[in-house]
Amino acid sequence: MKPFLKVMKALSDPNRLKIIKMLQHRMMCVCELQAALRIAQPSVSKHLKILEDAGLVESSKDGLWVNYHLTSGHASPYAASLLGNLRHWLDDDPEVVRLIKGLPLIQREIICRK
Repeated sequence: MKPFLKVMKALSDPNRLKIIKMLQHRMMCVCELQAALRIAQPSVSKHLKILEDAGLVESSKDGLWVNYHLTSGHASPYAASLLGNLRHWLDDDPEVVRLIKGLPLIQREIICRK
């Protein structure tokens, strides 16, 4: 029951759901997620850690950048199932629509000036 609860708790926060929805469209770094969500960097990092611990998100290093992307759900059947369902859920939510429409304007090179 613990792995199931871990996934469910990870998805119980609106900001974490928004992160999942954005990562469905592209991999992103913390600064891009911070700009999109308009919340503090430590909060974004904490949310990502919770999502990572639940097997929903993975990170990979690319030079100075740490990129976050959705997992295949291989670590947990609960994560795999919910990630599959979330592909179709919340697409008509006004906040999710706003975030997805704004993704092309969010560029790490501009945000971080690197």
